This record gives sequence, C-alpha cells and structure tokens, in this order.
Amino acid sequence: MRKNLFIRSVAAVSGIVMLASLAACGDNTSAGSNSASKNTETEKISGNFAGAGASSQQAAVDAWIDGYRSIQSGAKVTYNPTGSGAGVTTFLSGATAWAGSDKALGDDEVTKSEAVCTSGTAFDVPVYISPIAVVFNLKGISDAGKHINLDAETIAKIFDGKITKWNDPAIADQNKDLTLPSTDIKVVHRSDKSGTTQNFVSYFKDVAPDAWPYDLSENWPNNVGQGAAKTSGVVSTVSQADGTIGYADFSAVGKLGTVAVKVGDNYNEISAEAGSKVIEDSQLDDSVKGDNRVVVKINHETTAEGAYPIVLVSYDIACPAYKDANTAKFVKSWLTYVTSDEGQQTASSAAGSAPLPKNIYEKVQKSIEAIKTK
Repeated sequence: MRKNLFIRSVAAVSGIVMLASLAACGDNTSAGSNSASKNTETEKISGNFAGAGASSQQAAVDAWIDGYRSIQSGAKVTYNPTGSGAGVTTFLSGATAWAGSDKALGDDEVTKSEAVCTSGTAFDVPVYISPIAVVFNLKGISDAGKHINLDAETIAKIFDGKITKWNDPAIADQNKDLTLPSTDIKVVHRSDKSGTTQNFVSYFKDVAPDAWPYDLSENWPNNVGQGAAKTSGVVSTVSQADGTIGYADFSAVGKLGTVAVKVGDNYNEISAEAGSKVIEDSQLDDSVKGDNRVVVKINHETTAEGAYPIVLVSYDIACPAYKDANTAKFVKSWLTYVTSDEGQQTASSAAGSAPLPKNIYEKVQKSIEAIKTK
C-alpha cells in the first residue's frame, strides 16, 4: 500500500471534529458502512464471551459492550483490562475469544498462536487510535490548568532519572513563562507488562535515542520511580502526590496536567486530532509475519504542523478459525461492530479516540471476513 494513499485517507478523518463532514467526503469518508451494521445483525449470537488485555481500551470497550448488546442481546460480553501483555498471554492459552493489545504481535507470539487457532495463526487489526499523555501533578502549575513544554530528550531524561527537579534548567529553558518550583520529580511508570509502555518508550528510541539507552520492551526498563498497575494505577498514583509525572492513555487523564511535546519548532498539546496527524504521516507495515495482519508503523519523527507524536494504535487479536463455531461467529460479529462507523463513533464519544481511516478499515474488513464460521 502506498504511503501517499494512506496519508490522504487518514487526513480525511483526522480528529473527531471532522466526523460531521465525513458523509460528504466521497472516497475519503470514514471506514464504517451500513453493511457493517447489517453484517453484525445477520445472525443472532448467544453465549458468554470473554476478552482481556489493554487497559487503555477500557473506556472504549465498555461503550462497545453496551452498543453491541443493543444489536446482539443474547451475547454476554466481558472484558478484563489486565494489560496488553497479560491479555495476549491469556488469549494464547485459549482462555479468551480475543485480546486487546497496544502492541502488535511478536513473531514468537504468532508462532505460539498455532496451538490455539484451529487453522492458520492469530492476526491483529487496529481498533483504537489514541494519543499517550505525559501526565503530571505539580502544585501551582497543573492545578492552575497550565501545560508544561518538553522536548523528547528532556522527557526521556526525566524518566531515566537524569533530571530530578522541576526547576532544572532543561525544563525551565523551555518554559520561560512559568515559575517552576524546586520540587523533586517523582516518576510513575507501569509495573505490569504493557503495550502502552512500549509505545511510549518507542518515541524516545526514535526521536532521542542518545537519551534512552534501553531496548524496546513492554516492561519498564529501569529502577527509576514507582511502578503502578494498569492505566488506572498510574493515573491514581500521579494524582496522589505533588511533583509526580507518568504516562497514560488520553482517555484517562482527567484533571491532571499534560505535557505539550516539541515537534519541529513548536510545542503541541495533546488531542485526538493532533494524534491523528501523526498517523497521517505514517504507513502500514506489510513485512510482518503471518496472514491477515494490519499493523501501523508510527512515524514519531513527524514534523507535521499540529501533530502530537506520542500515539498508540491499539489492536484486537483474534484467530482466523476457532474450535467452537459459535465463538468464531461472535468474534467476526464483534470485530465487525467495533470497527464500523457506529463502533468507532461510540469509542470517540466514550474515550476521545480517533476513528479508523477508510483505507485501514478496508484492509481490516478483509481480515475479519477471513474468519471461518463453519
């Protein structure tokens, strides 16, 4: 798939503010179509179906479950936001119908899925696009509704324990309009295996590699600061003490302060629209192992005007075939719903995420259609 086509398609739907105009955009309209909803309703589904994984998706999944219930009242759907790593592990054990993950499958995970899927290997499709916020709690700044400007190198050094005071010159020089206190910086990071962590630190690896010497991983790589479980744990811990800083999905920020990140010569504040602009300047990875996979390569080094560069693309992971035909029917129906116009707008309303662009949706639909239900 050519990058320019990808950019044009994403640009047409960047930001929730453009949803109202999508119907008039011709080939650049949003992904969902009337047929998606009809496909979801074609055959009534009943039974109990469980998913687990990314806590970043929780607000969206809760809304999806409510929306799906209105279409498939006989299906009881549950989701355990255990974190991306734990969710994938649970899925690969055969205990859940699908997993949510803020990280695409690794080659070893694709291989392991052969033991779970009746035929073929598991695939991942994007269902949720959202910026990752650098959140902080600093008396006189965050409680006054003010942002702090930071570049990639400074953020990396804070999370690596190299910058330990809020009035450090590296921070103060980028925030000359603020009077910063000498408060100690208290780093809060994920204690659990997390795709959000990997998405967050991959920004450092791409933009400020000299300031971040660690290999990419879903596990936090150093002993700096305090760990907290899941997105909710990070937000709760940051909220409880002055001087704290952490990272979390944009949907969970609440009243915490957020960092405006340097892109080019500007500092850009976080928003769904700003996150979408990074995807406009990214492309799909067609080199991944396995069939039916739709994986986005995020361009963290974007210089696009107004772009917020720390973004996660969260995936749903499923099998192309299941031992139980009813599970296969559910997964096909569920994925059809969450990636449809209705599902994506439901997530946007609940979590502030950006909808899937049309060309990604079309590829996602081919993957969903490949699920065997007989």
